Amino acid sequence: MGTEQDAQTVLTPLREHTSMSRRLFFIQCLTLGLTLTSQSLLAHGPASHAQKPLIREQQPWGIAGDATEVQREIPIRMTDAMRFEPDRVEIRLGETIRFVHNNTGKVMHEMVIGTQAALAEHAEMMLKFPGMEHDEPWMAHVEPGGTGEIIWTFNRIGEFEFACLIPGHFQAGMVGQLIVR
Repeated sequence: MGTEQDAQTVLTPLREHTSMSRRLFFIQCLTLGLTLTSQSLLAHGPASHAQKPLIREQQPWGIAGDATEVQREIPIRMTDAMRFEPDRVEIRLGETIRFVHNNTGKVMHEMVIGTQAALAEHAEMMLKFPGMEHDEPWMAHVEPGGTGEIIWTFNRIGEFEFACLIPGHFQAGMVGQLIVR
């Protein structure tokens, strides 16, 4: 059997190792937290939009448009009253539209085009994961006092919507209608 001194000899390095492991674990957690926070702050920033190449993928509500084919420009005002102005837009089938967004508010807003079901599902995801990145050609994130745009070709007939999916905005009624005939 060992003496008390033998036990101290064995336990002292273990205590030091445990203490160092806890510090290292704390530093790793802090670093991960800062990394995730900085990425989530950029998730809705204008820089993420500017760097992504345009992907023309057919959606139920149309396809990304070509700037050289724009037939009409529609200004959309975004307000901190959680409204779009106008909140209803009629479009001709096959028309390529440039939506020009002006955020007159003091908080970030966005315009996302989609079906009612797709927007509602995405809004629920945004409530669960508010820092989630989403950067598609049918979306525009607009800083307070800033402007943005979406160029979209409406090649499907139907009633679609546009909405701000920033947590709380959709739920407050920041939704508009797109009627394609």
